[in-house]
Amino acid sequence: MSDFSKQVSTLPPEQQAIRAKCFHPTGTFIEFKKEEIEQSIAERFEKIVRMYPRRVAVKTRNDQLTYAELNYAANKLAQAILARRGVGQEPIGLLFPKGTPLIVATMGTLKAGKICMHMDPQLPHARLSRMLEDAQARLIVTNHEYFAMANALPPKNQCLNIDELDSSFRAENPHISLAPNALALIIYTSGSTGLPRGVIENHRNLLHYTMIETNDYHICAEDRLTFLASAGRDVFRAVLNGAAVYPMEIRQEGLTGLAHWLIQEDITIYNSVVSAFRHFVSALNGNEQFPHLRLVKLMGETVYRRDVELYQKHFAKDCIFVNLYGPNETGLLSHYLIDKGTQVTSSVVPVGYGVEGKEVLVLDENGNEVGFDQPGEIAVRSRYLSPGYWGGPDLTHPALFPASSGETERLYRTGDLGSMRSDGCLMHLGRKDFQVKIRGYRVEIAEVEMALMDLDVVAKTVVVAREDVSGHKRLIAYVVAQSIPAPTATTLRNSLGAKLPDYMIPSAFVVLDDLPFIGIGKVDRNALPVPGNSRPELDVRYAAPRTPIEEELSRIWAEVLSLDRVGIHDSFFHLGGDSLAATRLVSQVMKTFQLEVPLKVLFEAPTVADMAIVIAQNHTNKISQKELHRILRELENISNEEAEQLLAAESIERPGGNERNNR
Repeated sequence: MSDFSKQVSTLPPEQQAIRAKCFHPTGTFIEFKKEEIEQSIAERFEKIVRMYPRRVAVKTRNDQLTYAELNYAANKLAQAILARRGVGQEPIGLLFPKGTPLIVATMGTLKAGKICMHMDPQLPHARLSRMLEDAQARLIVTNHEYFAMANALPPKNQCLNIDELDSSFRAENPHISLAPNALALIIYTSGSTGLPRGVIENHRNLLHYTMIETNDYHICAEDRLTFLASAGRDVFRAVLNGAAVYPMEIRQEGLTGLAHWLIQEDITIYNSVVSAFRHFVSALNGNEQFPHLRLVKLMGETVYRRDVELYQKHFAKDCIFVNLYGPNETGLLSHYLIDKGTQVTSSVVPVGYGVEGKEVLVLDENGNEVGFDQPGEIAVRSRYLSPGYWGGPDLTHPALFPASSGETERLYRTGDLGSMRSDGCLMHLGRKDFQVKIRGYRVEIAEVEMALMDLDVVAKTVVVAREDVSGHKRLIAYVVAQSIPAPTATTLRNSLGAKLPDYMIPSAFVVLDDLPFIGIGKVDRNALPVPGNSRPELDVRYAAPRTPIEEELSRIWAEVLSLDRVGIHDSFFHLGGDSLAATRLVSQVMKTFQLEVPLKVLFEAPTVADMAIVIAQNHTNKISQKELHRILRELENISNEEAEQLLAAESIERPGGNERNNR
């Protein structure tokens, strides 16, 4: 019996039954064998290229590459990297948004035997600089669009523009020899020190992760997978199986067109953070059909019963819902499969059953296993854990350490609280410390607090995560000002925006005379006041709506942001709006005013007054078009004699009409 068969046989009958339905209708699944993880990613990829050279590997709205074309482009880049940096392991910064160039750069970097470090161009300059400094990266790969940005980062870096590769670079496979434990990837997250830290991954672990996803979800060459979540491991589940990967940058394109895109491209596997799924589904009208979608996989945040109900309402009867769990340091640890007949009785959905090669434990403070249904810290024992943190042995050893002397297995304590049911099903109960998930991103609150304390206008601060009325976690910053008057929310938000990504900027700022303390110096977080729904202090004064359109928009703004009132010159983002709230707001505007409003319009017109102008202009254009069509219809129905009479009458009414008529 294979390891895959052993794993399936340990599942409860209802999970086995759902797993049995996780096949693509073509039945072309090929098992990923365990011995195939003992190689490099490039070796596995080149095997796939030989099997499926003409099959589409990557497709976006603007371009696509077959496997042969992707391999050709990756090889040329690999040769260019080797020409710049020579042979040997080192981090390479990849400055791209999600798209075809990022996937080319990822495979090219790995083929050159280097270590990928994905750098999102939407991150602040200071954070990108910190990543480069920490990783000691000496080369940034980018394209025309981001070349100037790359050159503005720390000056010791070389920059390689993939749009200008020398034609002399060969397109043959470089054949760089790598051991399975060679490093492949650095994923930067918030660290407990208040600074971003790089979780490192090797080739064996990434191939093990791909093996798990391939075998558990039966990913095959006929599948089409979304790439919506943050860059990292997501690409490999597709390109190491001959499937097609479909990148989409939802922060730029929004979620309103996602349903049409999934249907148009016959997507079979959808994967995103939970909050993105909620906003996507909330925009559905109930008439959409997703006949090809066979898996909806969610990760990164707590899944609630209402999320399952949304899935059961909107997707086809043979579509399976999967709740996944796994920190960056461990990769996928467990998952829970749900079909249309599954009854979820608790408000929180289980994170499910452990995957092959990873033993999930629930421990007390002394490191002993707790009993069934007892809370404790979730830990994992495996040989497929992250090697540690880049350049940080002091961080690595307390978190990742040998499970016992002389063994290759190690133990990782996740910092998450959980409990284990008697059948082996894991329940996630939240964070043990103050590390939280915001919109699918793991955020260390200490990093946000440090950024606030770096501001001259802040004397003291504490940041907490609270759930809003829709169940989404958001950051609230409590601030004691350095002097009077206290800084406005606009000032604080703009200052943090230069240092932190948008998901780490608090949604609300509460100014206090002093922080509540317990004993000496310890903040009493339970005594912090719950933010009200009052409009925050901004750099602009409140201005009331002047027209019916502005009144309706102000109401929508206030409803989405849970505020008592919104002025017509208040910026949506200065009021605490984020990218996901923006999709809800735009959806409400579209429904209310019966017009198409692309998400990017909100970034260009973030105030009620600005949006009112956009709507008025849109309605004017509609009226003009309507009037034109009416006139054209009338002209089609009149005789030639009537038309001549109308023209003659018009020429008499206009000065110079006879002269113009005679030309």
